[in-house]
Amino acid sequence: MSIILTEEEAKALLKKVLSYSKADECEANILGETRGNIRYARNEVSTSGALTNQNLSVQSAFGKKVGVATIDEFDDASLEKVVRRSEELAQLAPENPEYMGVLAPQTYTKVNGFFDSTANINPATRADAVAKSLALVKAQKLIGAGFLEDQQGYNAMMNSKGLFAYYKSANVNFSLTVRTEDGTGSGYVIKGYSDVNKLDTAAATKIAIQKSIGSKGAKALEPGKYTVILEPTAAAVLLENLYFDMDARSADEGRSFFSKAGGKSKIGDKIVDERVTIFSDPSNPELPSSPWSGEGLPQEKLAWIDKGVVKNLSYSRYWASQKGVKPIPYPSNMIMLGGTASLDEMIKSTQRGILVTKLWYIRSVDPQTLLLTGLTRDGTFYIENGKIKHPIKNFRFNESPVIMLNNLEMLGKPERVVSTESNINYLVPPMKIREFTFSSLSDAV
Repeated sequence: MSIILTEEEAKALLKKVLSYSKADECEANILGETRGNIRYARNEVSTSGALTNQNLSVQSAFGKKVGVATIDEFDDASLEKVVRRSEELAQLAPENPEYMGVLAPQTYTKVNGFFDSTANINPATRADAVAKSLALVKAQKLIGAGFLEDQQGYNAMMNSKGLFAYYKSANVNFSLTVRTEDGTGSGYVIKGYSDVNKLDTAAATKIAIQKSIGSKGAKALEPGKYTVILEPTAAAVLLENLYFDMDARSADEGRSFFSKAGGKSKIGDKIVDERVTIFSDPSNPELPSSPWSGEGLPQEKLAWIDKGVVKNLSYSRYWASQKGVKPIPYPSNMIMLGGTASLDEMIKSTQRGILVTKLWYIRSVDPQTLLLTGLTRDGTFYIENGKIKHPIKNFRFNESPVIMLNNLEMLGKPERVVSTESNINYLVPPMKIREFTFSSLSDAV
């Protein structure tokens, strides 16, 4: 049996699984995926690998007593065994007062997240893509270390009430760090796509090379508040901490930035600049994602922050029932609208500021304000009178994405970017921010 099941094959298998159930309710989730990768360091390929994975998870419930068992063998005896095991665990479990039961059948948006071009990537394809990158790096007498990984797979679920959901997807990510031979200059680039035909490793490599050469001989600049231009790679790792916090229950219980006094949330409050609109849309062609959540709730196009105002937070089915509202699953993608400014226009409009390629090692300082700390790296540059004057040594920053989005000056066109912290793909614009706080210097390159 192929690891990647068609919709009909997945449906037939899940029906068989549920036929073994003796529980009050049963839900089965299945996934299959194949991954391939190639890694290089010091201008040589170091590893080339592949992974296949398939597993089946069965949840059985007797009243509010719930048990879950997982297996990766799909013969009939194993399928029945995993169902029996989930039932045994359910009988042993205490009642879960928040168990909401399985969902009735739902209607889902049609999403095309699968591309044959990406699914057909093979070791030769990866080697060719990396060879183009290495040739450019070596020609400049620089040192490259990169990683290319592609994935194709599917998820499917079915329950005893007749709900069935299926989603098939493909994705490819490419990242590269280029260093000068003396180790004093470093450049970085990362790209992610659903369709590998959009990936140009040579063009991406040229960006990293330019930053590497340009960042050599960095000078120290005093820490303080500066106007910054954040490239999408840098902005994404700050924005996702805002996204991760958009849970109604933690807000209502006073545990997050979105909390208000008296057990209320900030839904309806203006929290950031009115140019900020953040939404999710599984059918977005640049960032397709699953049209259903883990519980089987439909994912729909939804505004989370509209013109600076909080419009929605994520409600689990249990918390929605407690609050008398419609459940809203956590989104399967996040998109921030942008503007029309190019990176060059942002630089030309800046009298004194800093261009940031990448932020990393992000850590929370204060969850209530979403204050974060971390470091710049792989290409940080001083801007003076509308031009990049020279590279600068890296900084530690202390900043909140909320404060950042209140100090917004300009927005560029959104780009698909891979978070260097979570490996999640987003659509994020480059942005120019005033009074961004750098707290100390860092000697790292």
